[in-house]
Amino acid sequence: MIPTSYPTREEIARLTARMLLEIGAVNFNTDEPYTLASGLPSPSYIDCRKLISYPRIRATLMDFLTVTIMRNAGFEAFDNIAGGETAGIPFAAMVAERMGLPMTYVRKKPKGYGKNARIEGEMTEGQRVLLVEDLTTDGGSKLSFVDAIRDTGAECAHTAVIFYYGIFPQTEKTLGDHGVSLHYLCTWWDVLEEAREQGAFSEETLAEVESFLRAPREWQKARMN
Repeated sequence: MIPTSYPTREEIARLTARMLLEIGAVNFNTDEPYTLASGLPSPSYIDCRKLISYPRIRATLMDFLTVTIMRNAGFEAFDNIAGGETAGIPFAAMVAERMGLPMTYVRKKPKGYGKNARIEGEMTEGQRVLLVEDLTTDGGSKLSFVDAIRDTGAECAHTAVIFYYGIFPQTEKTLGDHGVSLHYLCTWWDVLEEAREQGAFSEETLAEVESFLRAPREWQKARMN
């Protein structure tokens, strides 16, 4: 069912951050930093995949994501909802259900047998496709999915995520230069504010995380030496 309640953007961001903290999806470790997919260190790590195991929270966040998409992009802006393999697939399915639209998913690479397809499900030329993922850091991984969608003759000018790092200034420009608008629920700044409000971590840890968020590349370089 399409949600009809429209909280403010600020309330959505605050509640999303609170829910991510509540289920332990937010991880801060300044003594032994995490290694990101890029191979670079980070004192913070977010695991949005945990959301699928919490029905009340996932339902609320999918309502939030649906109303954010409709408010930002339009109520009749899409014909197809595509999830990015793998984390985006369940969230795309739930958004598609709420919007009453077909759902597809995009493989990271052709599966290597059969039709060697990257798109699973029915996607047709001219369809306006929304790409749904769990999160985005610098936006780079989204471009391959967008190109695979466009290769079918469909259009893809929007991507929606639950969590956006919000610390790399080039992200939205990277996507914008590719003709893609980004929609999201919250960022690290929202999580940091809510974590301070709750006292979820020590002030020493939060201060170190904040130093990373304000200058991530410098923080990483200092710890790669």
